[in-house]
Amino acid sequence: MDHSFLSAFILLLLVLDPLGSLPIFIPIMRAVPKERRRWVAFREVGIAFVVLFAFMFLGDSFLRVMHLSERSLEVAGGVILLIIAIRMIFGTSSESAYGLEPGREPLIFPLAVPLLAGPSAMATVLLLASRQPERILEWIAALTAAMLVSGLMLLMADRIRRMLGDSVISALEKLMGLVLTAIAVEMCLAGLKRYFIGGL
Repeated sequence: MDHSFLSAFILLLLVLDPLGSLPIFIPIMRAVPKERRRWVAFREVGIAFVVLFAFMFLGDSFLRVMHLSERSLEVAGGVILLIIAIRMIFGTSSESAYGLEPGREPLIFPLAVPLLAGPSAMATVLLLASRQPERILEWIAALTAAMLVSGLMLLMADRIRRMLGDSVISALEKLMGLVLTAIAVEMCLAGLKRYFIGGL
């Protein structure tokens, strides 16, 4: 399953799911002093970007060390995306699930990892870099653009929630979950096809 810059950007944006992160981001940030919220948002997005950037460049080495094929990574990435998509469609989010102590300013956990740079995002950048390493600059640009959009949405979290309302945000998240489900199934099918047709 080959990607273009645009499809990689959309895929990363769906996986990062900044809109779905708002119900978790807002309660966590209420404990942070108002004057520090912007800095905390920038910091957490920056940390998430560094983590995913590292996975993008270390992906090929990781596959070799772990003796994994691109086909297995493609199927595994599709399965992870499918689980995330199902949770987006049927599940509900709660900041208490991340175990953050009340009144404590978040650092790395839970906003940067796993909220933004979670397993699905790591698998996605690994897959992009390993499948088409010659287009690494496009994947870096797509990741940068997706992280900028995610950071902007987190900075505007309160305003977006007031403008759209909880029900609209929930409906949009479920819609993104449906799109991500289709992408996940396509990734699994592509990996299985490459295994049974090209891997024998």
